[in-house]
Amino acid sequence: MNVLVFGLGALGHVFAAFLQRAGHRVVGIGRPKVVEVVRQQGIAVTGIWGEFQIKLTGVYESVDKINAENFDLILLTVKSYDTQTAVEALRPIVGEKTILVCAQNGYGNYETAAQILGDEHVVLARVIFGAELLASGQVKVTVCADDMKIGSPKGVIPRTRLEEIAGCLSDAGIRTQVTEKIISYLWDKILYNCALNPLGAILEVPYGVLGDIPALRAIMDEIVKEIFTVAKVHQVPLFWNTPEDYLNHFYSRLLPPTRNHHPSMLQDIRRGKRTEIDALNGAIVSLGKKAGVDTPVNETITRLIKAKEQLCKQKKNWS
Repeated sequence: MNVLVFGLGALGHVFAAFLQRAGHRVVGIGRPKVVEVVRQQGIAVTGIWGEFQIKLTGVYESVDKINAENFDLILLTVKSYDTQTAVEALRPIVGEKTILVCAQNGYGNYETAAQILGDEHVVLARVIFGAELLASGQVKVTVCADDMKIGSPKGVIPRTRLEEIAGCLSDAGIRTQVTEKIISYLWDKILYNCALNPLGAILEVPYGVLGDIPALRAIMDEIVKEIFTVAKVHQVPLFWNTPEDYLNHFYSRLLPPTRNHHPSMLQDIRRGKRTEIDALNGAIVSLGKKAGVDTPVNETITRLIKAKEQLCKQKKNWS
């Protein structure tokens, strides 16, 4: 396959390296400093999926640097707040049979991409493996909780095409399954991320601490309950019938294996980067407002993260 990976962050490094190693023709788009290193040195992979180093077919700073090509597959791995800009840039090179996979965090990425390109060109993914970018061109795969899931939310992409993409990724070493319940899988991850990521970033603690302290458990409980209310009003098909069912699963099965994990939002804030809060708790607030549902805890969490972003930037300016 001819593959384009748009966004050479941690996940982008992993997708690009594994697909290139499997014999696909992979082109990467990234920020200038990353592009320079990856173009010269390639990508070095370490971690739970093995160690290897490989050079990509091509690495560029923007789409307009690419000669006209017929890409079979585009993997979109940019932050959620860059989705619209990225997809607009990609539109000229999306051919009749090109499929773009939204392999990102949070709510709204698929909707944005589908509005620009059409549902027949966009696949939604639930990515559940974790990777850490050690430096430009160096990535470590740290954890994998489940197979990657992909699907066509509106059922307009033939299953045979989805199976082809899943097979391509699986054969490359990133196990992937096709599902008709991709929305449920995505919201399962949204529930997990909304409960843990921002609260851990605000308090600067690993996830396990959040589950150990009753007062913090109570906050996470309310975050989850508000999400269930919003999901029900918007008729989102969740895997769990009640918030209590989910919370029992969350505390007994999901939290223990990741108790030492530090939130990605905290890493972003410390680097002076914008977080994806608007695609997580902020998205719940927006969806709640559209339906006339109050979400005070998610709204407070969203405001606190934005305040922490601003304070950290001010500290950098003062230093």
